[in-house]
Amino acid sequence: MKPRDVFSWRGGLLLLFAALLSACATGPRIRSETDPEADFSRYRSWAFYEPIAMEENTGYSTWITDRIRANVRREMEARGFRYDAKSPDLKVNFQGILQDRTDIYNVPMVDYQYFYNYRARRYVAVPYWYDEAHVSNYTEGTLTIDLVDAQRNRLVWTGDAIGRVTRRSPQERLQDVDRAIFEIFQRFPFQAGSNVPVAPAAQVK
Repeated sequence: MKPRDVFSWRGGLLLLFAALLSACATGPRIRSETDPEADFSRYRSWAFYEPIAMEENTGYSTWITDRIRANVRREMEARGFRYDAKSPDLKVNFQGILQDRTDIYNVPMVDYQYFYNYRARRYVAVPYWYDEAHVSNYTEGTLTIDLVDAQRNRLVWTGDAIGRVTRRSPQERLQDVDRAIFEIFQRFPFQAGSNVPVAPAAQVK
């Protein structure tokens, strides 16, 4: 049976507890969406959106937000976008959200009832099957990167990395951040000044 998701939001949490994202052996789930009306050939420069959503509640940066900034800069420059803090074509924002989730799923079980068989003169086990409900509570984190048209202040592309928050060492957390941002940008198919999507393998050399 397909799991049923029951969830509640928990806002205002700093740093996404170092950004999560070891959902499984293959990494976080990635999703993205592009504004179908956006003309990406107009975009050649970029800067960070100020204030960055992940820093807005605290008013200061952290080693995680600094790491995210460095990764974003690398990915944007690898695609030919020039950093221009004064007059950018695109502004990049990022934020993290933690979400308490509960998965409820049924597990097939088997048990036996015993009946006396007078002909065989012994008890006979008769199996019967039923579903047993299991509950799994965990915290899910989402790291979101938004690209905003600076002139119109309009979102033109967004990408998410989604995974379970786990206990990790600081070095492992940094690696998780690097991996998550790399995989998010693998879904961003545009080079600077081009409206023609590029396959992920050809984006970054």
